[in-house]
Amino acid sequence: MSETPEEIGDLDISDELIAERRAKAPGDLPDDMSGWMRKTITWIDTFSLWVGLIVCWITIPLMVAMVYEVTARYVFVAPTMWAYDISRMLYGALFMLGAGYALSRGIHIRADFLYRNWSPRTQGIVDASLYTIFYFPGLLVFLWMATDFATLSWTRGERGMDTAWMPIMGPIKTVLPVGVVFLLVQGVSELLKSLYAATRGRWP
Repeated sequence: MSETPEEIGDLDISDELIAERRAKAPGDLPDDMSGWMRKTITWIDTFSLWVGLIVCWITIPLMVAMVYEVTARYVFVAPTMWAYDISRMLYGALFMLGAGYALSRGIHIRADFLYRNWSPRTQGIVDASLYTIFYFPGLLVFLWMATDFATLSWTRGERGMDTAWMPIMGPIKTVLPVGVVFLLVQGVSELLKSLYAATRGRWP
């Protein structure tokens, strides 16, 4: 049943508006923002945009692998040993490498039932505090662990042992620290935006 215009007008779109404020083109920033902050945010957001544009192409081989597997399995009754592993690795790479871009667009899952009712200044203070206290320390620990994880995989020549194909695991495990680096870089931009909101009382 379709909704009337009155019912649509009553919908709470606060969460969508929070994401929408980060959907601007890189460089579309207020005039009263300091030069160094503007350049830093623009560079980082542009970098994350290009990473997102490149990483999204992973969906093509991912879909090809799955279509090939379904066709081989159900049409020719000849399932492959590699399609499942390839699809799992490509999806993991898509998820990790695209996380920084997703953060730049404000589309990570959030629990905004309190946050959306605060003023921009309060939102900025809370965001800046959480980025400083939890986000960066947590990701730095994750980066250290993920780097060690990937390094050991390469040095040991690790292979996946849960399938007969036994793919080399070094490349996909290297995606973890690379993805964390992308998140850390974008986190700097988000921290600066939060500091701007905390001091100016509005989001850039």
